[in-house]
Formats: sequence, C-alpha cells, structure tokens
Amino acid sequence: MSIGAVLNVLRDEFPDITISKIRFLESEGLVEPRRTPAGYRKFSARDVERLGHVLRMQRDHYLPLKVIREHLDAMERGEAVPLPTLGRQRDGEAAPEPSAGAAPARIGREELLAAAGIEERQLDEWEAYGLIAPLPDGAYDAETVTVATLVVELGRSGIEPRHLRVMKAAADREAGLVDQVVAPLKRHRNPQTRAHAEARTKELAGLAVKLHAALVQTALGVRLP
Repeated sequence: MSIGAVLNVLRDEFPDITISKIRFLESEGLVEPRRTPAGYRKFSARDVERLGHVLRMQRDHYLPLKVIREHLDAMERGEAVPLPTLGRQRDGEAAPEPSAGAAPARIGREELLAAAGIEERQLDEWEAYGLIAPLPDGAYDAETVTVATLVVELGRSGIEPRHLRVMKAAADREAGLVDQVVAPLKRHRNPQTRAHAEARTKELAGLAVKLHAALVQTALGVRLP
C-alpha cells in the first residue's frame, strides 16, 4: 500500500491519524516499509497491522514509543511478554510495583508531540499554563503523555487549556498536603523508613484521587462507570 492508502485504512479506527505521524513512527523505527526504486514507501499488511498495534498502545495504555517498540520487537521474537503498564491505568487495573532501582520512563519532546498528536505551539501553550513541565534535562516523564492526552480529549468538548489552570492548582494543593504528611518520614535516616514514606505517598495519593473523583461526581450529580 501507499502511505495514503494506509492513512485511509487506519483512519476508521484512528480519526486523528495523519501522514506526518505515520512518517514520524517510521523515523522512530516502529515500522519499516520497503521503498520503490523511485523512493516511494510501500507498506505491507504486516506494516499496517504493526502501526495499528502502536496506535492502540498509545491510545489505550499511554505508553511512550520506546516502550512500545521494545514490546513489539519482543513479541516478534516469539517472547511471551506482558504488556507494560506506564501512565494512566484503566479502571480496575493495578499498575505493577516498579523493581527496585528502576529508573522512571522518560520521553523526548518530539515523542510527546507524536504520542499526543499535537503541535509545538500547543505544547508551548500548555507549558505556559503550567499544565505540563519538562524535566531539568528537557525530557518528560511517562505520566506527561497521560496529561497531554487528557488535555486533548477535554479540548474536543470546548474545555481549553486556560480553563484547566484551576485543576492544576487544585492538584498542586493536594500534592502539597500529601507531601506535608510524609515529609518527616522522607527526612529520616533509616532507609526502611524512607521506603515506607514512598509507599505512604502512593497510598495517600490514591486516596486523594478517589476523593477528588467522588467530589466531582457528587457536585455534578453523575455516576461514572
């Protein structure tokens, strides 16, 4: 298939897919179409299937491209590998505890733009409003993909980034409250106590998120599934 034909095939399931995104996924090594002598891309059925897997893992599991590529490559080698669970979890799903010493997943700016399907100007705007912030080295953590995707979804209903500043302010206050509770444990010299502080932080953060969701549902008089 030509890249235009691939676009038409994928668009039924992924309305926001663009030729530029397909080209970006190719540049990241997610798919390797063959080239004609004239330099035109020709995608096989396997290429299209692989692109579908990539887009579903971005959409449904909010995984960065590096993690997706490693997962698909392992599957093609015949390895039985569980699907990684970074970023937002679906209702009823629990994220596995990270192994000791594991570094948090990070993604680059271009990868974030592709994962969220946004342009530079949009990301600049979100950073100006404080919704997204890069790490000191300019990269982003994996949860940023979740934030960006949710901002896009809310935008489709007319909720603009400037409207979301109140949510960011509320989240910062909730995080500050949790941090205030666990701060004495974090400063402790005993490594076991500091490890307990991390577990306590996760527990309180989970309770805060559930309370926030319950309060919003109560205020709106709705019940989320």
